[in-house]
Amino acid sequence: MNRKKINFLTLCFCVFLASCSVFNRSSSKKGAESAAPEEKKKGEFTAYDEVVTDKAESDSGLFVVHKVDGNYYFELPDTLLEREILLVSRISGVTPNLSFGGAGMKARSQQVIRFERKEKKIYMRHVSYTDVADMDKPIYQSVKNNNFEPVIQSFAIETISEDSSAVLIKVNDFFTSDIPIISALNDSQRKKFKVKRLDGGRSFIQHIHSYPRNLEIRHVLTYDADAPPADTEAGTLSLEMNQSMILLPDNPMRPRLADDRVGYFSIEQYDYGLDKQKAFQREYITRWKLVPKDEEAYARGELVEPVEPIVYYLDPATPMEWRPYLKKGIEDWQKAFEAAGFKNAIIAKDPPSKEEDPEFSPEDVRYSVIRYITTPIQNAQGPHVHDPRTGQILESDILWYHNVMNLLRNWYLIQTAASNPEARKVEFEQELMGELIRFVAAHEVGHTLGLPHNWGSSHAYPVDSLRSPSFTAKYGTAPSIMDYARFNYIAQPEDGVTDFFPQVGEYDDWSIKWGYTYFPDSDSPEDDKEVLDEWVKERADDPAYFYGRQSGAKIDPRSQNEDLGDDAVKASGYGLANLKRIVPELLEWTYREDETFDELKEIYEQVIVQWYRYMGHVTKNVGGVYENHKTYGQEGTVYEVVAKEDQKRAMDFLVEHAFETPEWMIDQEILNRIEHAGALDRVRKFQENVLKDLLAPQRLARQLEAEALSGGNTYTALEMMDDLREGIWSEVYRRRNIDPYRRNLQRAYLERMAYMLNNEIGSMSSGFKAYFGWTDVDVSQSDIRAIVREELNMLQEDIGKALRRNNNRETRVHLDDVLYRIEKILDKED
Repeated sequence: MNRKKINFLTLCFCVFLASCSVFNRSSSKKGAESAAPEEKKKGEFTAYDEVVTDKAESDSGLFVVHKVDGNYYFELPDTLLEREILLVSRISGVTPNLSFGGAGMKARSQQVIRFERKEKKIYMRHVSYTDVADMDKPIYQSVKNNNFEPVIQSFAIETISEDSSAVLIKVNDFFTSDIPIISALNDSQRKKFKVKRLDGGRSFIQHIHSYPRNLEIRHVLTYDADAPPADTEAGTLSLEMNQSMILLPDNPMRPRLADDRVGYFSIEQYDYGLDKQKAFQREYITRWKLVPKDEEAYARGELVEPVEPIVYYLDPATPMEWRPYLKKGIEDWQKAFEAAGFKNAIIAKDPPSKEEDPEFSPEDVRYSVIRYITTPIQNAQGPHVHDPRTGQILESDILWYHNVMNLLRNWYLIQTAASNPEARKVEFEQELMGELIRFVAAHEVGHTLGLPHNWGSSHAYPVDSLRSPSFTAKYGTAPSIMDYARFNYIAQPEDGVTDFFPQVGEYDDWSIKWGYTYFPDSDSPEDDKEVLDEWVKERADDPAYFYGRQSGAKIDPRSQNEDLGDDAVKASGYGLANLKRIVPELLEWTYREDETFDELKEIYEQVIVQWYRYMGHVTKNVGGVYENHKTYGQEGTVYEVVAKEDQKRAMDFLVEHAFETPEWMIDQEILNRIEHAGALDRVRKFQENVLKDLLAPQRLARQLEAEALSGGNTYTALEMMDDLREGIWSEVYRRRNIDPYRRNLQRAYLERMAYMLNNEIGSMSSGFKAYFGWTDVDVSQSDIRAIVREELNMLQEDIGKALRRNNNRETRVHLDDVLYRIEKILDKED
């Protein structure tokens, strides 16, 4: 569910420090200046009561919204002109096949806007916090000039309020035009669906609701499209959008500096007001603002309630049977906040009735809500909305998709059923499904607290410990629920393990302590950093506190999703043994009187996916590099190549379990009930994918560099390629016939070799490279093509010898074709 840098990949707009050095505007002063008294003469505008007539439906809140004869007006008070307002654009009504995510998904990154007045017009401007400086410093003017704010839209002033303290603008055109900042579609979707234009005549505002600190606008955008994702005959794509306009806090929170060694979502800025001899970038974590009610008791070490706890409401549409478990998943984090000195810091509540709170709405920014979404999507998401000046989380609406239960059923059955009788059915008991829901809810809540995935957490626990009933009962499957450490696939039937779940663990307690501990005597983020840095160093040698960024999975074999334990080869071996136990039982476990075999087909196919995951976990060790973020003052290096023996052991595992024909999964009793054909191609596809992953040019590039830097004392690219060739073509060397599965694999090998011999890989920006652990390589100028060519030449010679000794017709036809293909590959390359 890489440490994520929100401004770089998802949110793009940066934080600033809370102590007045933000690149901002003084709202009250400038708002007054922008509306000079002589411009407010009522004679220059239509009379207020002629615009806001007796027919008007008015809604008060952040500012008053009027609806008159189908027209919508914002009544903007002078006090809100020049104030920063966060604009969050979500898709609230979605068409099938538009994208992954469904209703509730953000359509684009959050934006910051402000309204300003110039004579008889109001202009909406786009505000960026990428570059900042203290307003009192001379350099501020340069920052302002080099970050000139674009004008998004202009609005004619329709009238002014009766006391001349506000102006009215009509907003219909803004919400029914193709404005990029609130558009439903990105450029790739427009191209994919062949969108021609937005039709304003079929676009309209559903409603606008005003709340004390936010506006919620619901509107429909209709596009002419030649290839819409659904209802293709209509040539039309309509989507319902929800735009949230949220007033940023009056008193910005003091931010907390990010640390690569502790996992938090973060935002970045270049602060030109600092005393630095370069453009200095600062990075702040995203977190809620928690302040103790009793600071003296807090300072004494007592647990204290926060002034404003984090409160999550359930969507009124949430089925009653799942509500207790969702609430438990929320409040499972209370223990973690106790590590930061707070009690009752996070609270779950049922939705209030109309009598209890007539103002309650999931759209109101004052309420964070787990939104219940009924689509076939098997997922849950935990986004949040934050202040781009400080990283303060303002609210969060978790997206909970009804069909996540099917995903949980598949995971739990496939990963634990060999040892867990409760998982051996297609419909789980309510209590079991409830606990699975609780687990996912806790994970998604973690995201809304500012925590990204910690894919390195599960590596802290030894594989054999996950076979221990006492250990798993106490610690679960990983130190962090933010890992993708699903369910215990390592435990064997004879082990007696009965606890298969992850839980909010010791790393989670630590990360909340690090991010949320309140420092009343601190004056700046730098003061906080001194203490926090010492905390990190104290725990640096304990693997339970290791943070493995999600993006690091590209290079670090410890930082992977869906894996368990400290040894991928050993863990995958146990997992594979359990899959072999499960397959023969699937017919019985999925049996339902008078039902089709659809469930059998789905679960069987997910077994193959699980096998593929295990192969991927092992593959990452080949050419792998451990990444341990450190600072000066800490011993050791940041990057360390995976040991030669571990890489070799991983390669041997792949040759045996990925590239040998997996006969255990070719179960005729199952296959004859779910398909007329497909097993041969299914095996081919998955084996080919493992092969492509293994033969990534970037992996070979890391091996070549490791060899150069170590003087050859590593698992070299040549050794890996030799082992692979001898494994995939073992029949050639052992004088055996080649079955259809292996023939497919061998052809896939040739195609991949041709790719490496004749193709370059693309590149990306430097920021993305750092995020994804990208390894640069110029294939044509590296040793890669020389190695590939030698492997093909050796194979060509060895096949020529094997042909003279083999009388099996299928094998001879295949090897003749292989020789022809190799010749073509080498001819093309020459």
